[in-house]
Amino acid sequence: MLKPGKFVLAMLFAALPLALIAALVSGPVPVDLGAALSQGWHSDSSDAVILWQLRLPRALLAILVGAALGMGGAAMQGMLRNPLAEPALLGVSSGAALAAILLLYYGLAWLSGWLLPALAIFGAFCAVACVWMLAGRGASASRLVLAGVAINAFLSALMALALNYAPSMFAMQEIVFWLLGSLANRGWDQLLLAVPFILFGGVLLYCARNYLRALSLGEDSAASLGFRGRRYPLMVLLGIASAVGAAVAVAGTIGFVGLVVPHLMRPLVKQDPGRLLWSSALAGALLLLLADILVINFVGAQELRIGAVTAFIGAPFFFWLIVSARRGQQL
Repeated sequence: MLKPGKFVLAMLFAALPLALIAALVSGPVPVDLGAALSQGWHSDSSDAVILWQLRLPRALLAILVGAALGMGGAAMQGMLRNPLAEPALLGVSSGAALAAILLLYYGLAWLSGWLLPALAIFGAFCAVACVWMLAGRGASASRLVLAGVAINAFLSALMALALNYAPSMFAMQEIVFWLLGSLANRGWDQLLLAVPFILFGGVLLYCARNYLRALSLGEDSAASLGFRGRRYPLMVLLGIASAVGAAVAVAGTIGFVGLVVPHLMRPLVKQDPGRLLWSSALAGALLLLLADILVINFVGAQELRIGAVTAFIGAPFFFWLIVSARRGQQL
């Protein structure tokens, strides 16, 4: 009989391919999935073009971005020992967003499809580097949070300034739409750019899983178990910056996934920070793919932004969490 943690992972593994198939057949134009798959990549038929060039890269990107956000949120909460922490707390999302906004502000995004996501990833790393330097050597979790809040507030102010002085209404609209997050019009170029950074970040976080387990006992206990110095905190921060920065770079800012998913998965893996990384990655991938299916099938004059969908999912969850906590106190 499978243990609860392994059972959860098995269920998520089983649900993800089903959701992928649902995403491939979703959309305003019906597609013969079997015919498109048999015709192959190079076919000029409409079914094959829609499947291979539009729906498949978008669905795979939703899986990749959701996994990065879920794992990044779990790692951030484990490192700071705060269930309300998420990657945006340390300025990762804001750093990537500011770099992208500056490119859109000056109208340079059209020069290359790779330029905006590449600079956004660079912006995420710069934000984490600023947090690390501001916190100082041997920074505690609380000092990292304070440094992250300060950097995040400064970057948010710069983004507001860019919006305030946008050179045109078109530029402002483009910036706002990018900030809301979307997987529309994303193709293989964006997917291939994000894959190495997200995989690199995932490997770093996997290597730090025992550090996160030890850290759950306290910083002193982690140090007594051999996790001393700046190596492991830096590994976690670089892993989060790489994975989440790449996700924000190709999809914009998508909130609540890195915050809600670890909350849902933590009781199912018996509070184990190591197992939480992978269960959160799978659950985040499934959640974002299902949210994108909802976006694709939403009928309207303009496509619904996926960042708005995840916010609608996340906010009621926390309402339920607060009400449950109040009922527990009354009992």
